[in-house]
Amino acid sequence: MLLILDGETAPDAPLIRTGGVPLAPGGFVWPVCRACGGAMQFLAHLPLDGVVVAVFFCQNDPGTCDEWDAASGANRAYLFTGDLVPATVPAEGETLLGAVTALRPQSADAPADGPVLGQSGGEPEWLQNDETPACPSCAAPMTFTASLEEGHDSATAANFGGGGLGYVFTCRPCAEAAFLWQR
Repeated sequence: MLLILDGETAPDAPLIRTGGVPLAPGGFVWPVCRACGGAMQFLAHLPLDGVVVAVFFCQNDPGTCDEWDAASGANRAYLFTGDLVPATVPAEGETLLGAVTALRPQSADAPADGPVLGQSGGEPEWLQNDETPACPSCAAPMTFTASLEEGHDSATAANFGGGGLGYVFTCRPCAEAAFLWQR
């Protein structure tokens, strides 16, 4: 499935979107970058097949933390189930994108009827080499879940180095998720 630009939406909308605030279990603690210690930027809310993936990456001083690497500690993805509420956003750090963008799934078999901002399921279209992460709990290769383009304008763009692509992976049995990007 393609993820097509579907306009602006509320910051806590329970639909596929980039930006806004994450919906998370009560008591959720906002992730911080292992390299710089700053609060990470929330990138995407992805409700897919009965789970929600929340994606974060460090943007406090782009380029100094290895936010492109799934295992560096400069990004974080979570796999959530159950009742979710808007998370409390830290007052410090580069924590939010400039705007909230709804994404609408559309069959990849039909011509795209709007700007394509990602993909849900299928096989990843690697810009470089295959970097499928191993699950940190069971060590099995994780399942490709979604890809995300940088965005359709400067307010909604994630910083993937200019022309990059973000990749989201999950291991449902272990309730783990991972994120990385390539350029």
